[in-house]
Amino acid sequence: MSESPVTAPTCYRHPGTETYVRCTRCDRPICPECMNAASVGHQCPECVNEGRRTQRPARTAFGGSSAGQAGVATKTLIGLNVAVMILSILSSSGGSAIAGGGFGGLFGSSTPLLNWGAVLSYSNFGVTGIAGNDEWYRLVTAMFLHYGVIHLALNMYALWILGRELERALGPLRFTGLYLLAGLGGNVAAYVFAGPDARTAGASTAVFGLMAAMLVLLKRLNLSIAPILPVIVINVIFTLTISGISIPGHLGGLATGFLAAVVLAYAPRDRRNLVQGIGLAVLFVLLLAIAIARTVYLTT
Repeated sequence: MSESPVTAPTCYRHPGTETYVRCTRCDRPICPECMNAASVGHQCPECVNEGRRTQRPARTAFGGSSAGQAGVATKTLIGLNVAVMILSILSSSGGSAIAGGGFGGLFGSSTPLLNWGAVLSYSNFGVTGIAGNDEWYRLVTAMFLHYGVIHLALNMYALWILGRELERALGPLRFTGLYLLAGLGGNVAAYVFAGPDARTAGASTAVFGLMAAMLVLLKRLNLSIAPILPVIVINVIFTLTISGISIPGHLGGLATGFLAAVVLAYAPRDRRNLVQGIGLAVLFVLLLAIAIARTVYLTT
């Protein structure tokens, strides 16, 4: 009696290709074209895709996405500030507008766009400002407007240095929330404490918050705070001694960034997302309440 010939198994995706290699997960025959190297043996395309779907994404020490390694949020914020600066230049009347209203704008001249979007509590020369005309948008727009390109360049350099490191540690979403809250906190402080007709603008409110956040995160990770502490001290001294700088704006951003970073850094691991979300939301509501209280005081 003759034995029937033994047929070689064929690839489940390419029936015409013989193979003796099998997927280590599902045991289906796979040809060289379908093989994906694994820690042990090879896997088929379907098992590789299934593994990617079920694999938990890498998280940072503070619960953020590892996508922050690319620094996309930092670059986007810098691009947005630069774009608004260009629009501010274009809004200036006169053909000699270089940055602000003419060459002097390099060193701090105003523009129509800046006058429209800077923090202004109220004016003695007409009904305008946050309190005078419900211009609440100023609390947000002011953090993207600058008095000239030097003002912009200094803030963007600081954002580039601090932002990339913080975004790596926090992830893009948490970093962006920190930045916006710090900027808002500085603008609310300027609204509360600045006098009439005093305009405040610049990303420095948010940048001061990033400096405070760096201090908190280094401390939480048991790392030396020596690199950032002198930077904070020097900038606070400059804020208090150089005229034309918004003291409440800088210090308000510093305090808000500190509080937001404490929420992000010290949230318990088992309820991290919930505590971080609620903590930042409470801080946001508190800032709005302070701004509303200031408006009620000014209008009654």
